[in-house]
Amino acid sequence: MQKYFEFEKYGTNYRREFIGGFTTFLAMAYILVVNPLTLSLASIKDLPDALRMDYGAVFVATALASAIGSIIMGLIGKYPLALAPGMGLNAFFAYSVVLGSGIPWQHALGAVLISGIFFFLLTLTGLREKLINAIPQELKYAVSAGIGLFITFVGLQNAKIIVNNDATLVGLGDLTDGNVLLAIFGIFVTVIMMTRKINGAVFYGMVITVIVGMIFGLIDVPHQIVGKVPSLEPTFGAAFSSFGDSSFYTTAMLGVILTFLFVDFFDNAGTLVAVAGQAGIMKDNKLPRAGRALISDSVASSVGAILGTSTTTSFVESTAGVAAGARTGFAALVTAACFILSIFFFPLLSVVTAPVTAPALIIVGVLMVSSLGKIDWTKFEIAVPSFLTIITMPLSYSIATGIAIGFIFYPITMIVKGRAKEINPIMYLFFIIFVLYFIFLK
Repeated sequence: MQKYFEFEKYGTNYRREFIGGFTTFLAMAYILVVNPLTLSLASIKDLPDALRMDYGAVFVATALASAIGSIIMGLIGKYPLALAPGMGLNAFFAYSVVLGSGIPWQHALGAVLISGIFFFLLTLTGLREKLINAIPQELKYAVSAGIGLFITFVGLQNAKIIVNNDATLVGLGDLTDGNVLLAIFGIFVTVIMMTRKINGAVFYGMVITVIVGMIFGLIDVPHQIVGKVPSLEPTFGAAFSSFGDSSFYTTAMLGVILTFLFVDFFDNAGTLVAVAGQAGIMKDNKLPRAGRALISDSVASSVGAILGTSTTTSFVESTAGVAAGARTGFAALVTAACFILSIFFFPLLSVVTAPVTAPALIIVGVLMVSSLGKIDWTKFEIAVPSFLTIITMPLSYSIATGIAIGFIFYPITMIVKGRAKEINPIMYLFFIIFVLYFIFLK
């Protein structure tokens, strides 16, 4: 196993990989609760049951899709990258497609399945790998830094340190609130251990935060360890039922499929670049085994749709595991095992609250923005697209949108500067795609 995952090459061991994989699971465990709530439209009252997906079935589908996707990524891609139904894509699935357009959730699952299959075919041709490797090094650094700011913003928001403000969009939260103070405590503890260069500091910080939260009554002590496993029957295979319905073959559904395709590809590409860069895997501006990693993502998305959940994609929270020591695909296998066990030990997930995971996301953001120093800010033609990529991600709350803005400006500034010959032809294709995306799909 050590030889297969090249532990010696990446300077790691079973302990570091286990801690890294478990930390990744803790950082993204919220998806096991949030995804079923989102797809079942639990926040919407007086809604016909036909429009709601079954909560229990989606929970099991989420856990299984995450486990299967992470196993494939670990064994084939060999990246310390875990997968799960993506945030943003699940909201688009539930609120825009099902609730907003009145499209049956079975049809939406069918669209996810088709997009996953199409991605798989693109990957087999090697096109997806070529597209990622065509991205300039400076923009890859910008994507990594932008994701760092994005997940830091998510962490601050989850902890309610930063909250909505009608006058200024965002503002400082209530720092006297117990949960906010718990998150701040977690940040301080993790920062201290990181500064002291304690291995697994992010993981230990989460554990200490959970214990302190229980002591002060901010986190409930689980009274049950093992829970009943819900039935998967309500959603399993429902995606196939849509193919026999003539209403599935419409222009509206084509737009839905294209949106799933677009967001999944660039969210995945951005996350893959960020995790690989932080783990020290990227070499000469290229991702080793990129094709395998992309195949893992596309297969996971298709499998997730069959099980009964929205698009399964690479999770940026994997960077929390990398910060805790993960370097190889073995960590992804550990995360997968945790997702499988979570099906039986769901009551224990109640301790993984937002104040617990928020410090990990914030600290990881600090680590990821270090790539800012690798961008040549003295060249304005590089600085503009890089800056817009970075700043747009947190402000638009979308990794894909940040990438789109930066990729539109990059060829413009490079051409004006007289450096058109340095632009990879594929970047012109990205320019056209992103312009059309903002015109038609947004």
